[in-house]
Amino acid sequence: MRDLGVGFSYLIKGQRWVGRHGRWFGFGLIPGLITLVVYAAALIGLGYGADDFVSWATPFADDWSSPWLGLLRVTLTVLVFGLGLFLAVITFTAVTLLVGQPFYESLSEQVDRSEGGDVPESGLPLWRELWISARDSLRILVRVSLYAVLLFALGFVPVVGQTVVPAIGFCVTGYFLAEELTAVALQRRGLVLADRLALLRGRRMLTLGFGVPLGLAFLVPFVAVFLMPGAVAGATLLARDLTAPPTDDEDAAPSPYSLDKD
Repeated sequence: MRDLGVGFSYLIKGQRWVGRHGRWFGFGLIPGLITLVVYAAALIGLGYGADDFVSWATPFADDWSSPWLGLLRVTLTVLVFGLGLFLAVITFTAVTLLVGQPFYESLSEQVDRSEGGDVPESGLPLWRELWISARDSLRILVRVSLYAVLLFALGFVPVVGQTVVPAIGFCVTGYFLAEELTAVALQRRGLVLADRLALLRGRRMLTLGFGVPLGLAFLVPFVAVFLMPGAVAGATLLARDLTAPPTDDEDAAPSPYSLDKD
């Protein structure tokens, strides 16, 4: 359980790091602001066009009498907009990281540099890094979607669906959010997605301690934009811990991942 607190401390350390390096905080805000503008425009467009889409998709109801026609289409319009909002929430971090790949790579490298030691570099061209990030984000989105369908179904179970299932949902969100954020630093260290997931599973409580509070904070509108620079900085510090070679005085179990692994 100690790892929960340690994971949360990395989130705080990341915010403190960007607080002490104001230029990098401003630099790290740029991708989030760009993504926020795009998402806001898309949601505004969806808000204006959802009713037209529902009308187009339900021609069979044109002859229905009042109030059933209005009730059906209003309900479907709300569901369409709700689905769009849900997709915006679960994809915002992945899209922001993709848009901000050069920004967050530089920020992560600067965090490594400020902490001393080697500053790993991927050595890959930008287009290749963007492709890997997009591919891995899509794989993560598929995994999250499968969990979402399962948890949605379990949500109808009395009592458990209203207590245990939401808690599991936050844990799943936090875990994969931590994966997305640590990927910036871990990719520079040569870890592919399967290795990153194995590494995080080996320190699950540490990962949840970092990701779950951040996932809860991201539920507040616009908070994600301002926390992203510090989240990337904290994730870099977390990645340094996860990939650090074990020392003789450590009482924790050795990491399941070896940097010499192919």
